[in-house]
Amino acid sequence: MSDNKHTDLSFLKIDRHAPRSQEPELHQKMIIISAVVIVVIAAGLFFAFGSGTAAQTVELGTVVLTTSAQESAVLTASGYIVAQRKAAVASKGTGRLEYLGVIEGDRVKTGQIIGRLENSDVEAALGQVKANLNLAKAGLESAKAEMEDALANFERQKTLFAQNAISRADYDGANARYKRAAAAVTSADASIKFAEANIRATEVQLEYTLIRAPFDGVVLTKNANVGEVISPFGAAAGSRGAIVSVADMSSLEVEADVSESNIEKIKEGMPCEITLDAYPEQRYSGFVNKVVPTADRAKATVLTKVRFNNRDDRVLPEMRAKVSFLKEENLRDQKNSAPKISVPASAITTRNGQKVVFVVNGESVRETAVTLGEAMGNRIEITSGVAPGEKVVLRPSEHLSTGTKVTTEK
Repeated sequence: MSDNKHTDLSFLKIDRHAPRSQEPELHQKMIIISAVVIVVIAAGLFFAFGSGTAAQTVELGTVVLTTSAQESAVLTASGYIVAQRKAAVASKGTGRLEYLGVIEGDRVKTGQIIGRLENSDVEAALGQVKANLNLAKAGLESAKAEMEDALANFERQKTLFAQNAISRADYDGANARYKRAAAAVTSADASIKFAEANIRATEVQLEYTLIRAPFDGVVLTKNANVGEVISPFGAAAGSRGAIVSVADMSSLEVEADVSESNIEKIKEGMPCEITLDAYPEQRYSGFVNKVVPTADRAKATVLTKVRFNNRDDRVLPEMRAKVSFLKEENLRDQKNSAPKISVPASAITTRNGQKVVFVVNGESVRETAVTLGEAMGNRIEITSGVAPGEKVVLRPSEHLSTGTKVTTEK
């Protein structure tokens, strides 16, 4: 008990005058410093990547090669190159293909054998009917010899009968023998004709196994290989019909759909200028060969066929083409003017007293000075500054400058 009385409990008192801990204050300072760092980084990214400027929505045009004739055309239409003379070549017979002598791109002549079916059975049959013909010819010779002998005997018996040297029975027997011999000659002659008909029929069957080119042309596709079974219509399971498709390249025309509302502007014989998407720098002259006298109900268009005046080997079936239908007075321009670089007139603007266009470079634009040439309808010739294929801004605003980010209208 005495120990408890003397125990010092003063250390349990709270000293209210002691200094407070520094940890809460330090924590607040760290939060403030972190916030400042984040703001600085965000500001740096903001200005580094230009996120502060919204992209301008613009409309774009294309720098292209064009001519005065194209820009002053009555109408333009798109279509495809189509061979007007084209055939899927097949055999009229059925059999296994044992020979195919052409591939895609090969040129063929009318009547050229381009494929052959197995025909050993038909050749054997042809040999048999030819042998029958030889047998029939031999039979005819025998029948003729018999008829000559029967005729000579009949003449002798006739003379003797007139002299009453033989009986009536002997005379009638000689006469009957002669008539049988004459009938045998007629029968042998008919057998020859029958054998010849069999030969012709077998030769036709043999010809069915030979696949020939129907006209001069170029092989477009190869649809069968050696060893496959060929049937006239490909009706049998696992069989092929046509072995190749052939087109007459001299019959190539552009088939373009023209809207019903514009068809009255198109006349047969009307001059045209044709450009291919594959070779935009090349122009081909042509004329309207046919306006098909019916409309497509679904598309509200009329099919127009345009024939080439001049064509080279680069023009191929199924290529996409653009046709400019020209007025008669545009023919001189069509023949004499070379393609020129042009842009839509609305793409030209003036900055600091100089004619410029804004060329799209990725997601931004670049101000480019240009030298103007002649006006070409709603386009203007550019003699320097841009190249075909580049995209330019139409109707550029006053706030557009080099480096401005742009986006196109959706």
